[in-house]
Amino acid sequence: MSQVTASLVKELRDRTGLGMMECKRALTEAGADIDKAIEELRKSSGMKAAKKAGRTAADGIVLYKAEGGYGMLLEVNSETDFAARDEGFQGFANQVLDAAYAGKETDIAALMAAGLEPVREALVQKIGENISARRAASVEAPVVGGYVHSNNRIAVLVGLSGGSEDLARDVAMHVAAVNPAVVSSDQMPAEVVAAEKEIFAAQARESGKPEEIIEKMIGGRINKFLKESSLIDQPFVKDPDTTVGKLVAAGGAEVISFVRFEVGEGIEVEEVDFAAEVAAQVAGVGE
Repeated sequence: MSQVTASLVKELRDRTGLGMMECKRALTEAGADIDKAIEELRKSSGMKAAKKAGRTAADGIVLYKAEGGYGMLLEVNSETDFAARDEGFQGFANQVLDAAYAGKETDIAALMAAGLEPVREALVQKIGENISARRAASVEAPVVGGYVHSNNRIAVLVGLSGGSEDLARDVAMHVAAVNPAVVSSDQMPAEVVAAEKEIFAAQARESGKPEEIIEKMIGGRINKFLKESSLIDQPFVKDPDTTVGKLVAAGGAEVISFVRFEVGEGIEVEEVDFAAEVAAQVAGVGE
């Protein structure tokens, strides 16, 4: 009988998306024959999850936990909104959040390795979709408050130097709605400002005006861009007559930091030809 090596286990895991121990067991039973192991796994419920393992999980939920001066934000993904509403999925998300919060751990790989990976694999088996904890972020400040949109698709944590959790929550609600880039304009990365300036310069020169006028036009547009992108300069969403900065100052505080998660942002979703996918699955059944 051939030996089940670590590289063979890794290859089977890469090809199926199943857990390491399940792959090792399948290879042992198949005499280290990877094709035979895959064939046997296809006959088991495990391959239902394996067929989904390569699929993009771009749906899901975001959630947070905050108390006193510390908060944790988490995104957990599924393939569909239907799965994201499953009680088991939401229970898993809260389990990951509790572990991340308790350990002040934002490294998802470390969280999974600490005992949550088997829970995730069992959930994949049950739901039949690819499930993954994607990212976590923490905020520490004298006052921390958060807000999660009612459908759990946007969540925000805000840290203040003073004030109250209710004030932090109001600011978090604003961040959820308006999505500022930075707390204040001086935090805007220089490369972003340079790129915007280049765009504005090209637009201004099309006007045919003198260079000194063009420079003033560019300066004005950059200032407007920075104000529109900076949290403390934005009109407060619940009272546009005041800015977020003035609102917070009236509460005896300053904004230290914020983190905003939106489900699936930055994930490239592959366009799927469902007719071809179904045809491939039907062909697979006959193999």
